[in-house]
Amino acid sequence: MLKIPPDRPIHPESPATTGPLVVAIAYDGLCTFEYAIVAEVFGLARPEMGAGWYRFATAAIEPGPLRAHGGLRVEVDGDISLLGQADLIVVPGWKGMDVPVPDSLREALLAAHSRGARLASICSGAFVLAATGLLDGRRAATHWRYADALRRARPAVAVDASVLYIEEGRVLTSAGSAAGIDLMLHIVRSDFGAEAANSVARRLVMPAHRSGGQAQFVERPVPKRRDSRLAPLLDRMRTELQRRWTIRDMAREAALSERSFLRRFAEATGTSPGEWLAAARVDEARRLLEATTLPVEDVARLAGFGSTATLRHHFSRATALSPRDYRERFGHGQGRAA
Repeated sequence: MLKIPPDRPIHPESPATTGPLVVAIAYDGLCTFEYAIVAEVFGLARPEMGAGWYRFATAAIEPGPLRAHGGLRVEVDGDISLLGQADLIVVPGWKGMDVPVPDSLREALLAAHSRGARLASICSGAFVLAATGLLDGRRAATHWRYADALRRARPAVAVDASVLYIEEGRVLTSAGSAAGIDLMLHIVRSDFGAEAANSVARRLVMPAHRSGGQAQFVERPVPKRRDSRLAPLLDRMRTELQRRWTIRDMAREAALSERSFLRRFAEATGTSPGEWLAAARVDEARRLLEATTLPVEDVARLAGFGSTATLRHHFSRATALSPRDYRERFGHGQGRAA
């Protein structure tokens, strides 16, 4: 049974601190990793940071013991009243996209924000902040797999699925789980400076700031429906990416007029022929960058982009990374020059 005292850091042996009070919420079905991120950054004893470092507590929003991912049960001494004392409240994920947010939690978050507290979320925790209405008219991040659901649930929220985190005044949101680390380090950097954030990052054995976003992980949507006229054409385009495809060529291959071809292509794929072809070429470039050590010039040619400049333009637009950075992160021979 994990028992977390609400009135002191996680490690009782650590010296008392007097800095901002960070409160993480706990709930039945707690996202263990997301919670651990908050506890690691703000609750771990860091005597080198001095007495002004963060205080940390956990607030259960419902009676316990609570279940957590991984077969754990969590018993928390603090309850939702702790949110009334917090300088920063972090929502470490949520039970599910369609699980309602309790009125008591929503009201406590609104009250905390109105008195000046900051609110932050990790991954699906954005659904909790969105339920307060505080994200309406603001940009917000969440895991790319949840982005469409959040847009449908809260149309007034400008969801950005391409970034690691977003700060909008005193409301902060982050993307998929590990992006929560980036957001927590950003908060440390804002509160205590770059040197402090670098120190915490070194303890975590990770960079203090990561470039790029989560766009490189987004799966390209499958066709909306299979069109018997277009299916052979799409297959051929995938195998002949180096060919200079024109709308006229595509329509002829599909035995359709250009007007009918464009309409049916949009109905079947949800995009235009040019955008579809660029995405297919980016997919091939990704495969080549991951699986081979070919020079970037060859990757551009084999993927059908022709020039490295064109490859970089489309690749960066689709993944928020340059081909070189992508290979360094995801290539079989990481670190090789591209």
